[in-house]
Amino acid sequence: MTPDELADLAHLRRARDYIDREYAQPLDVPAMAQKALMSPSHFARKFRAAYGETPYGYLMTRRIERAQDLLRRGDLSVTDVCLAVGCTSLGSFSARFTEIVGMTPTAYRTGDHSGHALLPPKTVMTGARPSRNREAAPASRP
Repeated sequence: MTPDELADLAHLRRARDYIDREYAQPLDVPAMAQKALMSPSHFARKFRAAYGETPYGYLMTRRIERAQDLLRRGDLSVTDVCLAVGCTSLGSFSARFTEIVGMTPTAYRTGDHSGHALLPPKTVMTGARPSRNREAAPASRP
């Protein structure tokens, strides 16, 4: 790797860390690109090349991951979870949640998560982490 490529990766990591911390805030690609010290279009191309998904896709995956954690707790409504993770449209949130997780937020909330109670929170979050990268997902066989 060249020194420029290493510098780009460091800037991309800074932007990804920013997304991880501020996922519940209104974020757009220009704000993310600013953290990476890149133009929005250059940032979007570099981010996708480095992480396998667009910056917005990564943000939504992070939001859904946090939503899964809040829904497992069971003390918040789906609407409250939607707003808590930074989504403003319940319909869009539900559609994206269903696309990524494979079930509606309501079905996920009412599911049996008792097996997670004994595990450390980080282990649960890692094991339940949704993946938008379809190439990384195992292929289903008929």
